[in-house]
Amino acid sequence: MITTAEDRHPAGGSPPAGGHRPDGDHRPAGDDRLRELPLRERKRLRTRRALVETALTRYARDGFERTTLDDLADEVEVSKRTFFRYFASKEDVALAPEKEFWAVFLDVLGEADLFGPLLGVFHRALTGALERMDEDWEHQFAASRRLVENTPALTAASLQHCAETSTDILDLLARRLPPLDADDVRLRIALEITVAAWRCALRDWATAPAVTADRPHLIALTDRAFAAVPGAVGYTVSAPGGDTA
Repeated sequence: MITTAEDRHPAGGSPPAGGHRPDGDHRPAGDDRLRELPLRERKRLRTRRALVETALTRYARDGFERTTLDDLADEVEVSKRTFFRYFASKEDVALAPEKEFWAVFLDVLGEADLFGPLLGVFHRALTGALERMDEDWEHQFAASRRLVENTPALTAASLQHCAETSTDILDLLARRLPPLDADDVRLRIALEITVAAWRCALRDWATAPAVTADRPHLIALTDRAFAAVPGAVGYTVSAPGGDTA
């Protein structure tokens, strides 16, 4: 059973955002680290960022279905072959900020002290991951989430990625927890509650005016969603006639 302690990266104490990752890994690189990389690596990361920014802008302006891979490649001045070195599909490039976040979340959770209520462990890992993201990320993530909320193909792709990430989280915990804890159904339920709370926070954040769609607001909405979990679990609906169900 998991009992309590502080995460090793409390608020204000997390490592600097980003850090270079190899191709295929969605984790971001901060501008300071970018300048330290070899020229070829800097060009690759800048091309990737340009493809994400272009895709999010074109999808919002012209529509996801009407924007082609040729449109994206032409605007960034790369070939479609180059596009596929970075992303698997139109959906993949639109979800890049989301995938970056969950890759960092897995890093944070992998480093965390697994003590205390599991919902608290997940909550701190979400906050820690948000604090590690680079300064450009939240703008792209907000744009991505607005597209996801309004584009069925992206909604489906996001849900599929969420399912895959949930499996990765459970696999990570299975390696770090005693066997009985790792197989406990309560662990899976706690993860589903975490995903639900996070999605509620994201929905409120993505539909807020652009001026408030910043990282502190997302952290505050995430805190609010987790604070509401106990009341949601114990929520009682009144039956007809005033009797409680």
